[in-house]
Amino acid sequence: MLHDRDRIYTNLYGLQDWRLAAAQKRGDWDNTAAIIALGRDHIVEEMKASGMRGRGGAGFPTGLKWSFMPKASDGRPSYLVINADESEPGTCKDRDIIRHDPHKLIESALIASFAMGANAAYIYIRGEFYNESVVLNAAIAEAYAAGLLGKNAAGSGWDFDLYVHRGAGAYICGEETAMLESLEGKKGMPRMKPPFPAAVGLYGCPTTVNNVESIAGVSTIMRRGAAWFSALGRPKNSGTKLFCVSGHVNKPCNVEEELGIPLRELIDRYCGGVRGGWDNLLAVIPGGSSVPMLPKSICDDVLMDFDSLREAGSGLGTAAVIVMDKSTDLIKAIARLSQFYKHESCGQCTPCREGTGWMMRMMNRLVKGDADIAEIDTLYQVTKQVEGHTICALGDAAAWPIQGLLRHFRPLVEERILSYRGRLVSGANLATAAE
Repeated sequence: MLHDRDRIYTNLYGLQDWRLAAAQKRGDWDNTAAIIALGRDHIVEEMKASGMRGRGGAGFPTGLKWSFMPKASDGRPSYLVINADESEPGTCKDRDIIRHDPHKLIESALIASFAMGANAAYIYIRGEFYNESVVLNAAIAEAYAAGLLGKNAAGSGWDFDLYVHRGAGAYICGEETAMLESLEGKKGMPRMKPPFPAAVGLYGCPTTVNNVESIAGVSTIMRRGAAWFSALGRPKNSGTKLFCVSGHVNKPCNVEEELGIPLRELIDRYCGGVRGGWDNLLAVIPGGSSVPMLPKSICDDVLMDFDSLREAGSGLGTAAVIVMDKSTDLIKAIARLSQFYKHESCGQCTPCREGTGWMMRMMNRLVKGDADIAEIDTLYQVTKQVEGHTICALGDAAAWPIQGLLRHFRPLVEERILSYRGRLVSGANLATAAE
């Protein structure tokens, strides 16, 4: 169990004021200039040593990602882009950071941007987060008024400007290169890589795109040290993580805990357990809607970190835990996700453009059972033809929920088909008898 002294997000629930004075009392903006005086290389190496992996879903080492930025400018400016789009269904962590602890994000953006040689950063926030954008803009205005942003930011000798850009409600813009396209005023469609953003990113300049949670923890890590952060969690899965638990639990919540906490402990300790008791659990989606579900038999013992969930055939993703008890129609639930990914596909890649529609229609038929048993294998084959064959990971996101269903609950799908056929036969017999 994570001790309160080790929590990064001390105002996650908004029990205190979000404004600058209250944030400073909580330790934010405490001699920020001294951290920056450590130098770019020191900050990057400290982030590498901390072992922090990106909190937006991919889990790529944060410090290593920063190190890809050029050490010296070739005349082009460098940028940091902070991903606050948070469109992954089930995920509700970044919005709480922004509305309750915005100064932690703003100060960390300054430190991270300095480490990458960026004099400007953009926070790309989901358009639906209107209230959060109001708080964020107000907090940024406070920071400018206090001399913490702008020329000689926080007395560090580094000039730094921070901008907020509101998106327009497209899931695809959560993908880093589609986000860059949107920031440039174009349709949000992923770019081919290479070139990678660190070489050619926003406006053709070196750019790093990081998730809100990945950036917001930087100031605390730099104050308390990489050794403190890396001592939390498990090897190669270090530090704390915000978990968003929703669905069939008694108390849905956001909570900060160490990576590697057992899933059952997370649900029992913080969410009051599964509705109807642990034995009423059917399945859990452990990392947002785009990762495969896990059956109860795996949930009994699985640990909540990147590597443990990958070994279990799923993923940590955004750590959005969606709990489903035995009242859930799993086929209908996955069909609904298939509709979502069909709707949100940008249509650029043929496997995704065509495959998401095919998978959605097939899943809609399976909800009723209107299919042949052989079509289950066909559906699985189509998911494999989509997975890994698109520019971005939306194709994977559309395929994996279906793969999880078929991997762990194929008998349920077969039973639905056989039941539908039985109803057809019964209906035909009744019709014949009536004649």
